[in-house]
Amino acid sequence: MTQLNEAYYKLLHDLQAVDFVLLELNLYLDTHPHDANALQQFNQYAELRKRIAYQYESQYGPLMNYGHSMSKLPWQWNEVPWPWQV
Repeated sequence: MTQLNEAYYKLLHDLQAVDFVLLELNLYLDTHPHDANALQQFNQYAELRKRIAYQYESQYGPLMNYGHSMSKLPWQWNEVPWPWQV
């Protein structure tokens, strides 16, 4: 198996933490749709997630398949480990 550096795991950890916050804010906004502060926080974290995902993908390859993430040449989906395997 490929040996991955600490930066790889830090980016995945950061991405998981932001995804957790986004999920919680999403659930909250489902029941409090007029909370402007929560919506502002959601949008800030959504932007942060984009930046972290872009950084991860530019260094380590795609996070999601079926056209949700770009791939470099050669096709990267046959390279392991995939993000959900670590």
